[in-house]
Amino acid sequence: MKVVIIHGQNHKGSSYNIGRMIANKISSEEDITEFFLPRDLNHFCLGCYACIDDDTRCPFYEEKNKIMSAVEATDVLIFTTPTYCMRASAPMKSFIDLTFNYWMVHRPRKCMFTKKAIVVSTAAGSGTKSAIKDITNTLLYWGVPYVLSYGISVQAMNWNAVADKKKKKIEKDTTKLADKVLKKRQVKAGIKTKTLFMMMRMMQKMGWGSSDSEKVYWEQKGWLGKERPWK
Repeated sequence: MKVVIIHGQNHKGSSYNIGRMIANKISSEEDITEFFLPRDLNHFCLGCYACIDDDTRCPFYEEKNKIMSAVEATDVLIFTTPTYCMRASAPMKSFIDLTFNYWMVHRPRKCMFTKKAIVVSTAAGSGTKSAIKDITNTLLYWGVPYVLSYGISVQAMNWNAVADKKKKKIEKDTTKLADKVLKKRQVKAGIKTKTLFMMMRMMQKMGWGSSDSEKVYWEQKGWLGKERPWK
């Protein structure tokens, strides 16, 4: 099973270690690919809308495509982010902004509708819930139908300082998470995903999308007809 991890930080802190712990329980080392933000995508979205008409026109297409090609080819996605000011990290938010054209309202990818994902966030205190929401909301709009999350207050500034008792709990919790993913052999789009897709389909059908090229994209996929990305 292929796993892609997108880390919302460059350093290997608590979120990183928990993400790796889960990945190692799901797959072998050779099937795990990691990306670090901002190291692997050190840009902010310029709001130029070039990607609306053509992905390759994004000023940062080469770096973005390297990550998203791996994302599209994987079975399981793992996102990790520390909690900064009660939300996901700035590099993670920048990544979300730069991939907005993957959202169902624009150019959703068929492969996303069969993927599994896990979102991990840690904090010294509180805030993991809102940090996780930033990412799970994106995954919903990407069309990913099966998303698990794990947030925990580690009460420490780095992984080495996390108490042994807390690490034992994390070890136990991550084993349960990994088992859920491994047992869920096939995932299907649920009513929430399908309803959202149909709303966006109607919008594109009515010509209310962001550009004419988006409607052409939907037509080419057959989604304005009887085809659906989850079939």
